[in-house]
Amino acid sequence: MTGCRPGLESGGVPNRSVTATSEGTRNVGCTTILVGKKASYDGSPLVARNEDSSNGEWNPKKIIVVPPADQPRSYTSVIGHLTIELPDDPMRYTAAPNAIPDQGIWGAAGINAANVAMSATETLTTNERVLGADPFVEYRPASGREGAPDYIPEKIGGIGEEDMLTIVLPYIRTAREGVLRLGALLEEHGTYEMNGIAFSDSDEIWWLETVGGHHWIAKRVPDDQYVTMPNQLGIDSFDLDDALGEGREHLASPDLAQFIYENHLDLSLGDTFNPRDAFGSHSDSDHVYNTARAWNMQRLLNPHAEDWDGPSPEHTWASDDLPWGRVPERKLTIEDVKYVLSLHYQGTVYDPYSSIGTEEQRHLLRPIGINRHSQLSILQVRPYKPESSRAIQWVAFASNPFNTLVPIFTNVERTPECLANTTERVSTDSLYWSSRIIAALADAHFNDIIPEIERYQEKTLAAGHALVTQTDNRLSQAALVEVPEDGALREQLADANDDIAEFVRVETDALLGKVLFDASNLMMNRFSRSDF
Repeated sequence: MTGCRPGLESGGVPNRSVTATSEGTRNVGCTTILVGKKASYDGSPLVARNEDSSNGEWNPKKIIVVPPADQPRSYTSVIGHLTIELPDDPMRYTAAPNAIPDQGIWGAAGINAANVAMSATETLTTNERVLGADPFVEYRPASGREGAPDYIPEKIGGIGEEDMLTIVLPYIRTAREGVLRLGALLEEHGTYEMNGIAFSDSDEIWWLETVGGHHWIAKRVPDDQYVTMPNQLGIDSFDLDDALGEGREHLASPDLAQFIYENHLDLSLGDTFNPRDAFGSHSDSDHVYNTARAWNMQRLLNPHAEDWDGPSPEHTWASDDLPWGRVPERKLTIEDVKYVLSLHYQGTVYDPYSSIGTEEQRHLLRPIGINRHSQLSILQVRPYKPESSRAIQWVAFASNPFNTLVPIFTNVERTPECLANTTERVSTDSLYWSSRIIAALADAHFNDIIPEIERYQEKTLAAGHALVTQTDNRLSQAALVEVPEDGALREQLADANDDIAEFVRVETDALLGKVLFDASNLMMNRFSRSDF
């Protein structure tokens, strides 16, 4: 590899960033898991999401810091052609934007200077009744010649995944504020797609789901639960009275009750309103693409909660009633979250790398750990640490079964070069491209190479945890922890980020060499006899 120093380079990548054009939007798949503070190993709320590209295309990503001076005051989206005037007091924040900005920023995930985290977005599904009642606000270019009788002027679109992190994260100081700011923007400008967005601070997580073009709902994640979100509208119970009243655990568009009543959207037979039934979908494609991923996560994290594999299981991969949230059987760690977001149905006939099951079964269900991951961010805001150093963004690039996490403190002015230098050119300077090369080489020889991958993951993750602990201790001893805006503290955090990135760079170099050697020796045109 890799990208903290010069490395090898090759030609450009044939399929660039996103499938969206100025006339439309991309359809991508992501997977999200949210872990409440009482369900996590250290009391931190955890927000994590795989950002995936469309099939057959790649979204090269990078991890950067956006200082207030670089934040736009007048923002214009590429897809919606919408211009929004932004406040003049943005905060510094991290982001995971597209390395090729031809379709906009797509900031994806970050933590701001107030230690508020945002993940945007999880693409969701909806149904015809919702879209008939509140259509998407889609961009339409002008048609015909201006002044002619058949001229149709341009129609500006709403906001979408491209925009949300950039126009929300720099301006919020709590997770709840994030919900309210994004909700107001949706009501004013509308959206052209269904999305789920997570906000967290040191105390709580809120999950917002868009409903049609202008409506939205949001629910506070219970502290003792985890939530699984696989590209399908997920909230399965909602208190409208709370949402439109005190807003303790639920928030929503001010006219949501009227919207539901006038358009006959409530399908509940009892007293509990189910947004998944009202606003979501239950199609055949959902079962193989979406619900199966929730099933895979929940059967791993709650293996004894029900008989998952018996002759009459309570839930299968095609179940429409998998719960939105569950209390786990033990507290969940960073490694648990990473593993869950790398799942490919291990131990079942649906594992594409398994020898059990038929060829059709092994490729029936969409795995979580898929080839087209762009980046993974696990956003951790630690309530037991000083505000100056409590936020960490654990990042990984490319296909999760083959990569590792790099923890970076977010109260910094810069990110390590190997995380920030991704370009369109395939280059071992970049951790993104090195990770993608390793995955592509290892995939065809999974069972032969995965032991090397697992050793690499264990070694680098252990080093990451150790580096975080060492940095916490060093800051405490230097009495720098109480001054969040102290330049010396931020530089120490940036240096610590460089140290772990350099460690991962060296280990990734070594892994790439091993994987290349093994894959070369396993090529189909190998022959046992040598010339010497």
